[in-house]
Amino acid sequence: MLNNTENNDFGSTEGNDGTLSKFLVAGLSIVIALLLLSVGFLGRVITEPSPVTDVIENAAPSGIDQSASNLLSSSASDVDFGLLGEILIILEDEYVEPERIESEYMHSAAINGMFEALDDPHTAYIPPSSFALSRDDFFGAFQGIGATVNKPIGSDFVEIVRPLPDSPAEAAGIKIGDVILEVDGDSAKGWSVEEAVLRIRGPQGSPVELLVRHLDGSEELIVVVRDEIKLPSVSTIPPGGKLVDKEGNEVDNIAYIRIYSFTRRTPTEIEALLKEVNAGQYIGIILDVRGNPGGLLTETTEIVDMFLDEGIIVIEVDRNRNEKIISASEGQSTDLPIVIIQDESSASGSELLAAALQENGRALVIGEPSFGKGTVNHVRELSNGGAVYVSIARWLTPDRNQIESRGVIPDIERKFTMEDIDAQKDVQAEEAIAVLQKQVENQ
Repeated sequence: MLNNTENNDFGSTEGNDGTLSKFLVAGLSIVIALLLLSVGFLGRVITEPSPVTDVIENAAPSGIDQSASNLLSSSASDVDFGLLGEILIILEDEYVEPERIESEYMHSAAINGMFEALDDPHTAYIPPSSFALSRDDFFGAFQGIGATVNKPIGSDFVEIVRPLPDSPAEAAGIKIGDVILEVDGDSAKGWSVEEAVLRIRGPQGSPVELLVRHLDGSEELIVVVRDEIKLPSVSTIPPGGKLVDKEGNEVDNIAYIRIYSFTRRTPTEIEALLKEVNAGQYIGIILDVRGNPGGLLTETTEIVDMFLDEGIIVIEVDRNRNEKIISASEGQSTDLPIVIIQDESSASGSELLAAALQENGRALVIGEPSFGKGTVNHVRELSNGGAVYVSIARWLTPDRNQIESRGVIPDIERKFTMEDIDAQKDVQAEEAIAVLQKQVENQ
């Protein structure tokens, strides 16, 4: 996430090409800037399907129908929510500063007030525009032009951070630093990142006209034909481009897998990488989940199961204190030793993975205590196109440790110092290499 800017994308994004020091400061490197990170609350969520319908796969989940909306005035409730409408009418008619009474804003404030009263950061209302942008990321693909954008402080326009390699944006001539002045003839002045993305995204094969101002001040009308943009959720490229040990020597016999988030496509991507790992001459695996905000529950447990033959993966505890235990079956890569690197931004699904492999004796965890998000959320789409994320369960680690507000405690804690940053040293990866090499020597 960029400090003091809004950021979003029209396709999968790898973070800005920068120095390793940027990675060290932010705890991220060559990171996939999924919209989950941009939308705020969605940055740290693990979701599971509804007991009735799969809210991610179906275009029109259960939602809220008229009978549900009648709950506001239902005699079954001790509170008459219809009073909110009465209050709004009085304010509109009598409040001394009528320009401050904007019904849509007041409506949103009332909704947000209900969630604030719960004092649960994981249960929230997501407006239609934000939900429209975020839901595609659970699939790992959407249709757009393939470019990362932000809106600098003080700017009236959204700017291109970078077009993605081999994307429609790159092919059409969109360049780093381009300012988006118009979209299909409409001025983009004052648009938020969300507004710009919603206008630029569209069906595969359809064109969009962008009037852009290049860094040299020249303006150009560029037509981009939209395509399906896939969001790779894993990478084998370590920070700095290669693995190096504490002496600065390149290490090529340790497999490095970075998991940026858990989407529909992640298990398939991991499975393909593990086939290569199992066929290669590797002595161990580094799983890097730094900055990983989580994602889908089923896909997360599928990936954990790839590294286990037996044992508990996670324990879910619902509102009635009923427990659901998810256990491992025969895995695909259970021989090579594993070290997991995490940081304070590793949350939700990444914590589930780290705790499950750590407590089953399958991996050591290196880095910093993780974020501490041990809640399972259910997505309920609303009639207005928005959604409610509801905390429906807490989850416990195999040893029944609570993750919520505690996080996963690393076996070996390693934090970056200013000296590490100045020297562009990834001390967490270096420690992971040393641990794996020592394990092999002691076998």
